[in-house]
Amino acid sequence: MFIRDEGAGRPLVMIHGWSCPGRFFQGQVEAFRSRARCIVPDLPGHGETGDRLPRSIEAGADAIQAYLEAHDLTDVVLCGWSMGASTAYSLVERHGAERISSVVAIDMTPKVLNGDAWTNGMLNGLTAEYNVNALEAIVTEWASAPGRIAAQLFAADLPVDPELMAFAVKEIGKQDPVFLKAMWASLTNQDFRSFLPEFPVPLHLAAGLRSQLYGPGVHRWYEENVPGVHLHPFENSGHSPHLEEPEKFNGLLMELVGR
Repeated sequence: MFIRDEGAGRPLVMIHGWSCPGRFFQGQVEAFRSRARCIVPDLPGHGETGDRLPRSIEAGADAIQAYLEAHDLTDVVLCGWSMGASTAYSLVERHGAERISSVVAIDMTPKVLNGDAWTNGMLNGLTAEYNVNALEAIVTEWASAPGRIAAQLFAADLPVDPELMAFAVKEIGKQDPVFLKAMWASLTNQDFRSFLPEFPVPLHLAAGLRSQLYGPGVHRWYEENVPGVHLHPFENSGHSPHLEEPEKFNGLLMELVGR
């Protein structure tokens, strides 16, 4: 796994979302590398890692854990955005939280697919049945996909910095849709609803209140099912509070890194 490792101090691991490699945390690296050790992986199927690892959430979680062990990193603040949050959950579920002090999940549900009386998956109503077609479309419709994916990262009813949008479209467009298809299949196979109520470390949910992907039902589920969860609402953000409200988001990370 390709891992960017910069700075010194308390380890701050930042795990990116689907189709959006580690460069999407560049703002946080610049803000924190003088006061924390910023560790930013490219998950399987993404960025510089590409096809060097099996394309699955579990493989990503195992590779990050192996890095923490190899460098004997402890007291880690683990921050995951979207698919990155699922990877963080998988890491703690598979390996425990001995090295982890707290987890920040950015705008993520415990289960992406709707169905079986579960309506807190994606707001577009994605089910396992429709996901079959969605998986195929990742490859067959990739030429026009980066723009659509990038637009869904942000609040639909607020203006987006044109440079930020251009960056998102360009970086997403660099990814290999065949690899992304495998990672989407793995992501949509995850279900952490039974694990999160027993989560062993403090969990902070950075919730974009204008998210196009996940709604307030997700926030309520965390509050009702995860003891001690900390909900941090971002009123002017969609799916990407760390990009849309970076000063407020960095303040949250600063509080955790400084503890």
